[in-house]
Amino acid sequence: MHPKEASLRSPTTTSRTPPAAEPAETSTADQIAAYAGDPDFMASLARGLAVVRAFSQQRRRLSIAQLSLRTGIPRAAVRRCLYTLEKLGYVAADDERTFALRPQILSLGHAYLSSAPLVMAAQPVLDRVSAALHESCSLAIMDSDEILYIARSSSGKRLLSIDLGVGSRLPAHCTSMGRVLLAGIAPDDLASYLRRVKLAPYTGRTVVDRERLVEVLSGVRDAGYALVDQELEIGLRSIAVPVKDFRSRVVAAINIGAQAQRVSVAEMQRSFLPALRDAAAELGLIAA
Repeated sequence: MHPKEASLRSPTTTSRTPPAAEPAETSTADQIAAYAGDPDFMASLARGLAVVRAFSQQRRRLSIAQLSLRTGIPRAAVRRCLYTLEKLGYVAADDERTFALRPQILSLGHAYLSSAPLVMAAQPVLDRVSAALHESCSLAIMDSDEILYIARSSSGKRLLSIDLGVGSRLPAHCTSMGRVLLAGIAPDDLASYLRRVKLAPYTGRTVVDRERLVEVLSGVRDAGYALVDQELEIGLRSIAVPVKDFRSRVVAAINIGAQAQRVSVAEMQRSFLPALRDAAAELGLIAA
């Protein structure tokens, strides 16, 4: 991971990020409005899903006004969405002003997690890699313009200023798994991504120049792995490789993250990379 949702470090402060309530350049409401001419598109359902997605680990309780600002959806429509979601058991009013998701919301993602062979097979593989190298190991896919964590070693250590888990999102442009996944998409899709996404500078090391990022992704494609050194958060290094199906399509990415003060770049390449490639090859058989 939007991490837009994540409380990550910026290049000029030690632990700052744009206010969580700031709307994106293209709001969810604008994205929904783009389908206005489609008679089969249910705008009300899209608004309800947008309200659900507006909650995050950093913003677990939100008011109607805050949800309206985050999504671009009018307050009256947000109120109706919350009323419906509350009746169905997906949200609850903490008080008269704020709302929070309820455990029932997990049922929406359980069907995918319990039925996807790759997700089901990944946990023991990630745990084995983590136990051998004593570092956190994760699996992610590309979802919209972010990476979405779909599995994570149960013994994983907390490395970021936020605690990551299944369902967490981070930006793709400055994460090792994100770069592996971006390197695996078609050129036209990559060009579209670069046109619409703001390459936020999470640290002073973050690559935010589009031409430079294209060069970096070309190198990732050639090398077969991505190593990101403190671009997402100072003090964090990570290395990732692609998981490919039998058609050699990149379907996921697997990574190891470590604290920069403990593990050098050379050590990651020497010790972590072979273990990741073995794990990716094993998972690739499942993905096929």
